[in-house]
Amino acid sequence: MTTPDDRTTGTEELVVLLDERFQPRATAPKRTVHTTDTPLHLAFSCYVFNGAGEVLVTRRALEKKTWPGVWTNSFCGHPAPGEDMADAVVRRGGQELGMAIGRLTKVLPRFRYQAVDVSGIKENEFCPVWTATADGEAHPNPDEVCESRWLPWPDLVAAMARAPFLFSPWSQEQVPLLAEALRP
Repeated sequence: MTTPDDRTTGTEELVVLLDERFQPRATAPKRTVHTTDTPLHLAFSCYVFNGAGEVLVTRRALEKKTWPGVWTNSFCGHPAPGEDMADAVVRRGGQELGMAIGRLTKVLPRFRYQAVDVSGIKENEFCPVWTATADGEAHPNPDEVCESRWLPWPDLVAAMARAPFLFSPWSQEQVPLLAEALRP
């Protein structure tokens, strides 16, 4: 079994494959999972907010295998087999954004999506959506993020409505759902 520490020591990253009831059925190396016939697997998305109520949006690195250069949520990732998802979210926030995060809240616990990249690679994820608060400034990993911006939440919702094609397909689906869930 892979532990979270294995990801930083060169051991191959594994993802959890799921059945149609979202129950774990196997694991597979991440590098083999995202193809033109991607199996359903476990992931998560996170939207990080600062004290001013702004949300951090990121632009995927141009070298990313899927959706390079596309604006998206703050970060996303895959929990390791046996890893608590909240722990995975905190870990990935550090890896991708160089940022400590706090006050995790699972807002969309049953989110699932499928999408096909222009290259033909398919995403097929059961992907609970979290919000978190920033504990400090972001120092994004350039292998993951080529740009980042803090935006007022209403501005992101409006931008998504006006020009959804600028954003990742998962954030296109998530932001309207989050806007409804986060409404006071």
